[in-house]
Amino acid sequence: MTDAAELRSRAQEFLAANPPATTERAAFLKARFDAGLAWVHYPEGLGGLGAPRTLQAVVDAELEAAGAPDNDPRRIGIGLGMAAPTILHFGTEEQKRRFLPPLWVGEEVWCQLFSEPGAGSDLAALGTRAVRDGDSWVVNGQKVWTSGAHAARWAILIARTDPEVPKHRGITYFVCDMTDPGVEVRPLRQITGEAEFNEVFLTDVTIPDTHRLGEIGDGWKVAQTTLMNERVSIGGSRIPREGGLIGPVAETWRERPELRTHDLHQRLLKLWVEAEVARVTGERLRQQLVAGQPGPEGSGMKLGFARLNQEISGLEVELLGEEGLLYEDWTMRRPEKVDFAGRDAGYRYLRAKGNSIEGGTNEVLLNIVAERVLGLPSEPRTDKDVAWKDLAR
Repeated sequence: MTDAAELRSRAQEFLAANPPATTERAAFLKARFDAGLAWVHYPEGLGGLGAPRTLQAVVDAELEAAGAPDNDPRRIGIGLGMAAPTILHFGTEEQKRRFLPPLWVGEEVWCQLFSEPGAGSDLAALGTRAVRDGDSWVVNGQKVWTSGAHAARWAILIARTDPEVPKHRGITYFVCDMTDPGVEVRPLRQITGEAEFNEVFLTDVTIPDTHRLGEIGDGWKVAQTTLMNERVSIGGSRIPREGGLIGPVAETWRERPELRTHDLHQRLLKLWVEAEVARVTGERLRQQLVAGQPGPEGSGMKLGFARLNQEISGLEVELLGEEGLLYEDWTMRRPEKVDFAGRDAGYRYLRAKGNSIEGGTNEVLLNIVAERVLGLPSEPRTDKDVAWKDLAR
C-alpha cells in the first residue's frame, strides 16, 4: 500500500468500526495495531502495512481529527524510539510478535540498561558480565542513568560475554525482565528534585537465550541501531512551529510587554529562527529515514536540540526576572516521563542541563559528526586491539 488516499480511506473505515468516543482506550489501541495503523512502515501483522514511513502522517491526521486516543508516546518513548526498531531489525519472528504489540499499546514500558559507572561516554568499555549457563545467561553488574527503570517491565541490555577480545567485540545484546529476581532499582535524585533516572543492580539475573537479540558477540552492532534511533527520537521528533521550549518564551514575550528589553528581543529572535531551522531540519531527517536506517545525522540533530534547549530555557529565566528564580516544587518524585510543558521556567532551565548528557554526551556526538558526517580523521585509539580484560581500569 503506497497511496495516501487509500490509506486515508482505510483509517476512516477503521474509525467507523471503532468510534473513539465509545471504544475503550486500550481496546482502541489494540485494534489500531491489529489494523496495521500503528506504524504503517512496519510489516503486516506487526502493527504496519509495509507502507512508506511518510504515510504515517496521513493516518495520524485522520485519527487526531476524530479525537482518537494516542498511546502516550512520551511515557513509552524508550520502547517506541529504541527497543522497537532494534527488535524489528534483529529480533526473531517470535520475539517480534511477543514484544511489539504490548510495547506500542503501552501495556509494557521499556528502559535501557546501557551506561555504567565506568562506561558512560566510553560505552564499549562496559563491565557487566553475562555468563552462559546452558540455555540461559547469568548476568551480574551495575547500570546507571536508567530513565524510567522504576516503571519498566522490560529492558534492552548489553553485557560483556567475552572478556578475551577487544571491547567492541565481546558484547551481546539481551532483553531483560525487570521483574526477575536479582534486579534492583534505586532512584538517583536530580537537580530538579525528581528521580526519573535510576541506577540498576543486577545480581545473578537469569536471562534465557531466547531473549538474546542478534548473534553472540554482535551486541555492539545491535546497540548502534538502538543508539542511532535514540538520537533521532530525542533530537528529531515532529513538533509544530513554536513547539518545544521556544513556545512558552514566545508566549510570555507577547503577553507581558513590561518584561521586554532590546537585548532580550534580539536574543529571542535569534533563538526563534534557530528553533524553526531545527524543526525543518528534523522534517528533512525524517524523510531521509524513509530510505533506510538512521545514520549519524541524528547525532547532529541531538546536539542542536541540547544546545537550543539550554539557551532557550536560560533566556526564559532571564526574561521573567525575579519570577524566573522561583521553583514550584522540590518534592522527591519518581515521574514516568519528563514534562517540560507542564512545569515552570525554573524546572525547564534545570532539566535542560541533562540534554547534553542523556542519549550521548555532546563530546561523543561531536566526534561522531566529525568522523562520520564530515569525514575528518578519527582520534587515535590505543585500546582498539587490546583485549577488554587487559584494559586499564
